[in-house]
Amino acid sequence: MNDELEWKAKLTPEQYRVLREKGTERPFSGELLHVKDPGRFACAACGNMLFSSDTKFDSGTGWPSFEDALPGAVSYHRDMSHGMIRTEVTCSKCGSHLGHVFDDGPGDSGRRYCINSVCLNFEKS
Repeated sequence: MNDELEWKAKLTPEQYRVLREKGTERPFSGELLHVKDPGRFACAACGNMLFSSDTKFDSGTGWPSFEDALPGAVSYHRDMSHGMIRTEVTCSKCGSHLGHVFDDGPGDSGRRYCINSVCLNFEKS
């Protein structure tokens, strides 16, 4: 999909605001925040598989957090909005905004992918 009108027709208003307009959902409001079941998380816009539940952890930030993305699933962009320098994470397939990645995570990667729940669909194993 390349046309924003098609995205508006496919996504809910909240999904469109976050995925296509680089918004952020309120912390602790996402349906997938406390999901602990085995499975995979896909882009809510295009279905691209993004994260495995094996890498999900509770960061206490209010958004689903992951130690790593699936290989080739996401792209990275410098984000200088809101007076900060951050790394934005987008879906590598459709370019939709997912959230940000920080270098303060646990485990071997040392990363914390802070992802908006509304950007994800969960597929239980």
